[in-house]
Amino acid sequence: MKRLLAICSLLIFSLSCNAADRPNIVWIIADDMSAHFSCYGEKLITTPHVDALAERGTLFSKAFVTAPVCSTNRSAFITGMYQTSIGAHQHRSGRGKLKIELPEGVKIVPELFQDGDYFTSISGWPIQKGKRGKTDYNFEWDESAYAGNDWRLRKEGQPFFHQVQIPGGKLRGADHEKTADFRKRMEEIHGAGPKPEEVSLPPYYPRDPELLHDWAAYLDSAKETDRVVGEVVARLKEDGLLENTVVLFMTDHGISHARGKQYCYDEGLHVPLVLAGPGVDSGKRRDDLVEHIDIAALSLALAGIEIPEKMQAQDILAKDYQPRDAVFGARDRCDETVDRIRSVRTQKYKYIRNFYPKRPHLQPNNYKDNKSIYQAIREADKKGELDEVQKQILLSPERAPEELYDLESDPFEINNLAESKEHAAALKDMRNRLDTWIKETNDQGDESPEMYDSDMAVYLLGFDRKGRERPDSKANVTKNIELMKKWASEG
Repeated sequence: MKRLLAICSLLIFSLSCNAADRPNIVWIIADDMSAHFSCYGEKLITTPHVDALAERGTLFSKAFVTAPVCSTNRSAFITGMYQTSIGAHQHRSGRGKLKIELPEGVKIVPELFQDGDYFTSISGWPIQKGKRGKTDYNFEWDESAYAGNDWRLRKEGQPFFHQVQIPGGKLRGADHEKTADFRKRMEEIHGAGPKPEEVSLPPYYPRDPELLHDWAAYLDSAKETDRVVGEVVARLKEDGLLENTVVLFMTDHGISHARGKQYCYDEGLHVPLVLAGPGVDSGKRRDDLVEHIDIAALSLALAGIEIPEKMQAQDILAKDYQPRDAVFGARDRCDETVDRIRSVRTQKYKYIRNFYPKRPHLQPNNYKDNKSIYQAIREADKKGELDEVQKQILLSPERAPEELYDLESDPFEINNLAESKEHAAALKDMRNRLDTWIKETNDQGDESPEMYDSDMAVYLLGFDRKGRERPDSKANVTKNIELMKKWASEG
């Protein structure tokens, strides 16, 4: 009996130690922001809290999203699946009468954590009683996957998985007045921010005062995002949890701009990814290619939870992990605007396939057309202030069916080599890589007319329910929907 009691005591002790040793996982996800932090080389601002996270953890210099718009991106990382594989690749889809169900065997990450006896929660910042954070998933899901909005609500000693969702680049606003107000608020908190004339823009953007003003405000939003990261870490430390918590910082896609958000150029796909905590190498920088969906697999692995066999994400922290030689991206319908773009990127090349090359790069889209920066670009064109590169890249009435860029010599993706005989072999290789990925991952392709109509009915209804700043927005969207259907009928 004594021996049996001793064995039972040892077993209980072992189980309690294992529970205590299981790390907490905290994701901090910011909207609309590229890797403009000082640890990534940004010179006009300092971001000490993200930098500190990188110093005590691992920074990934080449992390890329698989979808350059929020709902499709979030549908991907919360399942660890390509959005194109699970039918969640059309932005804000499945909201109408026609619904999207996840394929059999696919669960969202918080459900998997709950299966592993973790407490799951999601919030904005600061955490407010009863208020949850942004989800924005395109499929049907059970909200009980999140048990609350604060890790402090868990049982004593229970490990937790918590997501902090913050506005990031959205903070700067869409028009000049809102951006100016934001800059004033940020100056009160952080002191004087970058001067517009100091800002460096990608060469495909004109140095227009409106664009410079906006980009300076965007850098202000990076400083504010960094401040929030510091507050999250401070709260964990206050609760005595930091030493046993993995903190992960990432954004949901790149900066919202004319070649960023919604597009498969690096400006839209390249994001920061920094994590620190138990099980993560300290002071390490990794330059291999990783995909944003991988945060699902690595988080489960750190928690000792089995990664589902069907999950496409990979545990990029595993000792036997074999680095990818390519990453993939996909853009589809965004709001009312129909498109289909696919991309594959290696360390050296980027290949983009435009399935609707007869449509312009800047298709009509109410969300973007109301932004001051878009209006400024078009106004600069009217005044003859765009150079030939800017005019061709931003405002050409058609696109090339295929684009190929040598990223080593052309990091801004300006010189399309798809018709270069010298790069014919590279084009063929990249084309084959994409074809294989589309087939093997079961890319769901275009949206049906019925699903489009179902989603647009809800989208249009939103203008009546919520109101919009511009009274002509609903009319603009209706006009754009009619144009999309007209173009579709014309092939």
